[in-house]
Amino acid sequence: MDLDVVALSRFQFALTALYHFLFVPLTLGLSVLIAIMETVYVMTGRLIWRQMTKFWGVLFGINFVLGVSTGLVMEFQFGMNWSYYSHYVGDIFGAPLAIEGLMAFFLEATFVGLFFFGWDKLSRVGHLVATWCVALGSNLSALWILIANGWMQNPVGSTFNPETMRMEVTDFMAVLMNPVAQAKFVHTVSAGYVTAAVFVLGVSAWYLIKGRHIDLAKRSMTVASSFGLAAALSVVVLGDESGYLATEHQHMKLAAIEGMWETQPAPAAFTILGIPDQDGQENRYAVHIPMMMGLIGTRSLTGEIPGIKDLIESAEQRIRNGIQAYDAMLKVRAAGGRESASPEDVATLEEHVLELGYALLLHPYVDDPRQATDEQIAQAARDTVPRVAPLFWSFRIMVLLGMYFIVLMAVFFILSARRNLAGRPWLLKVAVWSIPLPWIAAELGWIVAEYGRQPWVIEGVLPTASAVSSLSPYTVLGTIIGFGAIYTVLIVIEMSLMLKAIRKGPEPDPGREVPLVTDQVSQRLVTSE
Repeated sequence: MDLDVVALSRFQFALTALYHFLFVPLTLGLSVLIAIMETVYVMTGRLIWRQMTKFWGVLFGINFVLGVSTGLVMEFQFGMNWSYYSHYVGDIFGAPLAIEGLMAFFLEATFVGLFFFGWDKLSRVGHLVATWCVALGSNLSALWILIANGWMQNPVGSTFNPETMRMEVTDFMAVLMNPVAQAKFVHTVSAGYVTAAVFVLGVSAWYLIKGRHIDLAKRSMTVASSFGLAAALSVVVLGDESGYLATEHQHMKLAAIEGMWETQPAPAAFTILGIPDQDGQENRYAVHIPMMMGLIGTRSLTGEIPGIKDLIESAEQRIRNGIQAYDAMLKVRAAGGRESASPEDVATLEEHVLELGYALLLHPYVDDPRQATDEQIAQAARDTVPRVAPLFWSFRIMVLLGMYFIVLMAVFFILSARRNLAGRPWLLKVAVWSIPLPWIAAELGWIVAEYGRQPWVIEGVLPTASAVSSLSPYTVLGTIIGFGAIYTVLIVIEMSLMLKAIRKGPEPDPGREVPLVTDQVSQRLVTSE
């Protein structure tokens, strides 16, 4: 069997990343929801809200532990499976990950303990602060991770040093304020909020169907529907921003998502449905909405979105320019650095350094890019096109689910406002059956984001094929089998614990109802009279 270490390494990272992201969105959303519930408890003194906080907090804790254990493995993979990637961009990529571990994760992990064990040891306000710190730490962790990921999509604030053969930071603030990273952060976090809202809504609906824990279920559904409606609307708005940024920074990804083979006159039409044919470079049975893609992608009537065929031609020219940069880089290194190299070589390198990565696309075909034939260059240019069909359908299913969540949350928000949550059993069943859908949408979103970037591990800088470690394919295959087995066991354990906690329901709260300050004042006035 012919095993490809690059394909296996990609599959392993995709497997662990998709497993890990089964836990992340619920952690992000539940951390904020339980903080909101505890805030209401502190403001009102009503024990039902503390009971709600504790109950949903147990489910958060189960999910949090599994998220941490699966996330740690991913960071080790950078050194094990992607050693050249770690060497090439470690100065840049490592900084956000280090900050995430030192600041966000320690904050989150420390206050998680206070949340679970501090109910009888901290004041109400003190415990509330700990709960909000858990939520803050969870979201800060996502921020730093997505800053690192956003840099892979749009490598700003850095430059290539031919003497060290590494990417180095030139402007760390540009890395932090990368527009792609910021858009990905708010979009991803909002998706996590939707996931938690649908989860809370569905579990609460199940309680109403069973006639159990009615007060907790109704209040939880009210919080989840209002919070989820705002989050679902945010996902759509912020997803539009991500698409607009892809128009600026990732032309091929956007063209593949839309199945846009030809450059259309502005404003381009949007393909609602169709069957992408990669070999024929066309969409069969396509249904279009005129002008819509141009308005979404460029926010204008005159902006042009390049098609895949034109982007292939552009990539071929950039590969040829990258070969010149590669040749100049070797000459500069042989001369001992820029100071000793000829001005012509230095000028050529500086002119085409941003296209050096395109020359590396030739490595699967020839060891020395300078020896590549015209056919190899043309093939490398064609390799810049990801598989269109998976992206095309992943994006559309994700968008369809996003619209569904808006409708679902809006319906339950209206019902909660009218205090009629238990009046329509069939709607409650819809909410229960909707629980898995946010995870499907989230996983499809990551497929669009990461699979759409191929063949680059860093957009335009480092091809995926050049980033892997020198490992035996059978070694990677063995770890895939191991990770798959272990992660499957972990998911079964988590599902069992979550279902057990849901079936058991909230624990009776032995605490004393604490009246509002205004109620205390009124009572004193009555007593004094």
